[in-house]
Amino acid sequence: MSFDFLLESLKVILPLAVLVGWACVLLLVDLFIPKGRKGWTALLAAVGLVGALGLTIAQHGKFNSFAAGAFNGMVMVDGFSVFLNILFLGSGLAAIALAYDYLKRRGIERGEYYILLLFSISGMLLMAQAADLIVMFLALELLSIPLYVLTGFARPQLDSEESALKYFLLGSFAGGFFVFGVALIFGATGTTSLLGIASMIANDSYNLMLLLFGGVLMLIGLGFKVAAVPFHMWTPDVYQGAPSAVTAFMSVGAKAAGFAALMRIFFATISITAADLTMVFWVLSALTMFLGNLVAISQTNIKRMLAYSSIAHAGYILMALVPFGDTIMAQNAVSSALFYLLAYAVTSLGAWAVVIALEKASAGDSPDGLQIQGYAGLGKKHPALAIAMVVFMLSFTGVPPTLGFMGKFYLFKSVIEAGYLGLALIGVLTSLISAYFYLRVIVMMYMKEGEPEIRREPWLQITAYAAALAVVVLALVSTPLLEWAENAFLWIF
Repeated sequence: MSFDFLLESLKVILPLAVLVGWACVLLLVDLFIPKGRKGWTALLAAVGLVGALGLTIAQHGKFNSFAAGAFNGMVMVDGFSVFLNILFLGSGLAAIALAYDYLKRRGIERGEYYILLLFSISGMLLMAQAADLIVMFLALELLSIPLYVLTGFARPQLDSEESALKYFLLGSFAGGFFVFGVALIFGATGTTSLLGIASMIANDSYNLMLLLFGGVLMLIGLGFKVAAVPFHMWTPDVYQGAPSAVTAFMSVGAKAAGFAALMRIFFATISITAADLTMVFWVLSALTMFLGNLVAISQTNIKRMLAYSSIAHAGYILMALVPFGDTIMAQNAVSSALFYLLAYAVTSLGAWAVVIALEKASAGDSPDGLQIQGYAGLGKKHPALAIAMVVFMLSFTGVPPTLGFMGKFYLFKSVIEAGYLGLALIGVLTSLISAYFYLRVIVMMYMKEGEPEIRREPWLQITAYAAALAVVVLALVSTPLLEWAENAFLWIF
C-alpha cells in the first residue's frame, strides 16, 4: 500500500478521520477535567464538530461535480454524502447545545456523553460515505452502540434503563437481519461492493431470488433504524425513557443515517428489483403515515406524541423510495427527500428544545412537565417560546410559510409526477389528520389557563429561537436548498 494511495484515501475520509481522532483524544483529556466542569468537554466536542464541518464544506467545493473513492472503492465522497454529513454535523452541534445545561439539571453530567455523541456522529458520516455493504454494517453499529448507551444515560432512572435495554435488544435483532441480507446479496452477486453489485446486475450475472430476499432483509434492518411500520414498536418507549437531549439527536441523526443507507442501496445498486419491491415500499409508506398520525392523536405525553410524529414523517420520506426503478423520477423523489430530511431536522431539533425547556426534573428523579397539559398558558407567560413552538407545530403539519410546507410540497409533487397519485393523496390526508394533535398543542398554549415554568438556559433558548427563525427564513429562500439537494442526487451513483 503506497503512501500516495493512503494520502488520496485520507482526503476522502478526512472529516471522519478528524472526528474519530478528536473523540479518542477527548476521551483521554476528559480524565483530567474535574467533575462539575464537564462543560469544557462539551466545548471541546463542539470544536471537533466545527472542525469536521469546515472540512466537509471544503469537500463540497471540491467534490460537488464528481465522486471520489477510497480504500479500493469501499468508501466514497460525493454530493450525496457531503449533503448528509453537513446535516449530521449540524445536528450534532445542536445536540450539544441542548444537552449542555440539561445534563446538569438532571444530575447526569458526565464527559462520556459528548464523546459517545461524537462516535455516533462518526458512524453516521461513515454510513453516508459507505460504498460497500460490509462498511455500511460497521457504520450502522458505530452509530447505534453509542446511542444504546446514551439512551440509558439517566441511570439509575428505571425508565431510562428499560428503554436502553429495549433499544439494544431490538436494535441487535434488526442488525442481524441486515447482516443476513448482506450475505444473500453476496451470494447473489459475488461481491459486497455497491458498484460491483450494480455492475453484476448490469451484466445480468446475478441470482434474482437471492437478490430480492437480501434486499428485503436489509430493508427490515434499516426499517427499524428509520422507525417505519411495522418495525416501529421500540420508538415511543425509547423516546419517552431516554433523556430528552438524546431523543432529540436520535430523532434526527439515526433517521437520516438510515435513509442514507436505503437510498444508496436501492437507488444506486439494486434498482433492478423495482418491479418486485415498488409495492412493498408503497405499502410501508402508507402504513407508516397512517399509523404514526392516528396513534399520535391519543397521546397525552409530548415525548410519545413526537415519537409517533417521527414515525409518520418516516412514512412521508419513504414515499420517495417508491419510484426507485425510474432514474429520472427517482432523481426528483430523492432530491425532495433530502430536502425534507433537512426541513424535518431543523423543525424537530427546535421542537425538542422547547420540550426540554419545559421539562422539570431534579437530580435522580424521573422527568416531569412532559404532559401536553403542561403547555397551558405558555402563550401568555412566555410568548417568545410559545411563538417558536407554534412555528414548529405548523411546520410539522405542513402549513405555509414554513420549511415543513415546502418539504411536503416538493415531496408530494415528485411522487405525483412519478405516477403515484394515490400515495400522494394518502400523504395529504394523513397530514390533515396530523393537524389535530399538532394544533392541540397550540390551543393548549393560548386557550387554556396555566402557569408553566421554563428553564432559562441560554444555549437551549438560542437553539429554539434560531431553529424557529430558520424554519421560516429558509422556507422563503428554499430554491437554493432544493438545487443543492438535486445536485447531491446526481452523484449518488
